Amino acid sequence: MVIKNVRLETVIGVTSKIPQNEMPEIAFAGKSNVGKSSLINALMNRKSLARTSSQPGKTQTINFYNINEALYFVDLPGYGYAKVSQQEKEKWGKMVERYLHQSKVLKAVFLLIDIRHDPSANDKTMYEWILSNGFHPIIIATKADKINRSQLQKQVKAVRQGLGVDKDTTVIPFSSQTKQGRDEIYAVIDRLMEQSEGEAHG
Repeated sequence: MVIKNVRLETVIGVTSKIPQNEMPEIAFAGKSNVGKSSLINALMNRKSLARTSSQPGKTQTINFYNINEALYFVDLPGYGYAKVSQQEKEKWGKMVERYLHQSKVLKAVFLLIDIRHDPSANDKTMYEWILSNGFHPIIIATKADKINRSQLQKQVKAVRQGLGVDKDTTVIPFSSQTKQGRDEIYAVIDRLMEQSEGEAHG
């Protein structure tokens, strides 16, 4: 996958309508501070197009990035931030659920988990929730540069066990610092795009 041009095309809030895009969408979910903006920026080859809020949990929007006029990266708001009220969390949940149900072109959901820690209860809930909405998440284990190489497989196993994923689930260790894992993620996206072209012509 070669990035030619990218732009932030649509930002939707809690009450906005979900855009009816025609190009395939790939969504990214993960708790606050897991490195989601860094991952999206690394995939888009941009330093700071996807921005992190200085107040985690405050950005309750879904951002649609147009990639090469061919697909969208969809940045779902971060979850699991303690200071957000229950009411806010419910609003967030409804907005994301509405998106998962209403998008006709969503091809996959990438779920980001911090590789340094066992998945939290929030991570597990999110994983199960994505499954219950009909998607089989691809797991990206972020901050891989923060652990020793010798620990990598052990931590990947801990992520798998902590989420309770099946053996067919892809887990990709990723580092926005070293770009480790970026090519593997591109390869997954390329495969998804090929499948979607096949479906369009099928």
